[in-house]
Amino acid sequence: MTRHSIRARLTLSLLAALALTALLVGGITYRSVLLETQTLFDYQLRQMALGLRDQGEITPGQAAAFNDEELDFVIQIWGIDGRSVYASRAHRSLPGRAVLGFADIEAEGGQRWRSFAVATRDRVIQIAQPLAIRQGVAADAALRSVLPLLAAAPLLAAALWWLIARALRPLSRVAQQVRERDGAALQPLPDDHLPDEVAPLVQSLNALLGRLAVTLEGQRAFIADAAHELRSPLTALKLQAQLLQRAPDGDSRDAALAALVAGVERAGRLVAQLLALARSEPGAPLPPLAPVALRPLAQQVLADAAALAAAKGSTLALDADGVPAGATLMADAAALAMLLRNLVDNALRYSPPGGQVRVALLPPALLPPVAPAVTDAGAALPTAGRWTLTVDDSGPGIAPADRERVFERFVRGAAAAGGEAGSGLGLAIVRSIAQRHGGAVQLGDSPLGGLRVTVTLAG
Repeated sequence: MTRHSIRARLTLSLLAALALTALLVGGITYRSVLLETQTLFDYQLRQMALGLRDQGEITPGQAAAFNDEELDFVIQIWGIDGRSVYASRAHRSLPGRAVLGFADIEAEGGQRWRSFAVATRDRVIQIAQPLAIRQGVAADAALRSVLPLLAAAPLLAAALWWLIARALRPLSRVAQQVRERDGAALQPLPDDHLPDEVAPLVQSLNALLGRLAVTLEGQRAFIADAAHELRSPLTALKLQAQLLQRAPDGDSRDAALAALVAGVERAGRLVAQLLALARSEPGAPLPPLAPVALRPLAQQVLADAAALAAAKGSTLALDADGVPAGATLMADAAALAMLLRNLVDNALRYSPPGGQVRVALLPPALLPPVAPAVTDAGAALPTAGRWTLTVDDSGPGIAPADRERVFERFVRGAAAAGGEAGSGLGLAIVRSIAQRHGGAVQLGDSPLGGLRVTVTLAG
């Protein structure tokens, strides 16, 4: 049992409370019994004095009884003139004559007495008792009254230990069930017949196990899909390498080498996209955010894509006139560049030769008052502080029925049937990056005749 044990803390706390309560109750009981015993002794003194006053004379039998050494009180009688008439027994220091009623007297030798005196017509009767004897007897009586409480304290401590262990048994059972599982056992823990304090913990654990199961299943599917997608380009590379080896002349070798280089580029691009998707997964660590100027970032991405646009004779334009040069948002610059690069690359590849691709940026200050946007995860984004990025193309677009499926990994739209090479990861990467930045992605019809991709980012 360590100092971090709930059982230890509960037991020590309750034992401390029990000890303090026992001390308080014992002290009160001790004091109460002590006072009651003193009151009884005073009552005894008074009754004896009043009894002798009403009786008149002390008979020889009574005198012999009062002279018993075991008695702890002394009877003294004085005449009206102050002469000692009677003393029940000799004592080395008898108290002197006291005032009527109760009094505390200090006799010779420093011994203190408690007395009660009463007067008749011809004499004064005083009954006295040593205070030390009274206090000793009273203390013994008070102590005997507290002893049962002291004897019950260990039994109460043992009962507390047993009750705490019994109350924590469901928690120990849950811990044992979790401890006996391996990494593949993600079934929910049984949550029936659990105390109200333990049930929320088990329910939270079950929710966590459910999320882990979904994540692991997604990773397994991702690995399986990635392995399947990599098999085809690697097989193609192997075949192209064999063709290069068997090429009979220089022209055949040049053609085979060009095909091999193109295959290596496609395989490299697929691997890069797989790594990008893995880095943008919800469970992956998010790099520190920093102010990012979207306008210069978009200009750089379009400059990098200019060669592909020129090769296809396509027009590539950026509409960011309303964006101040210093306007920024908190984001991961590399991830946003990858998002825009994928969108521009898809738009150029699926647009026909001589097509158009237009990128537009709209900062928060220029947004029209619209209802809050909703992310793919279902969370509402505030209208204030939103950036909007749109990419329009003049390609074949995506049918409305396929617009949700194309966000899945390795799923390509109907445009892929036209022979354009791709991995089916671009839009999956775009949505994952947008979600990690608190944004949303929507697909629609473009004024240019093709597809419009709208990305909303929280600024």
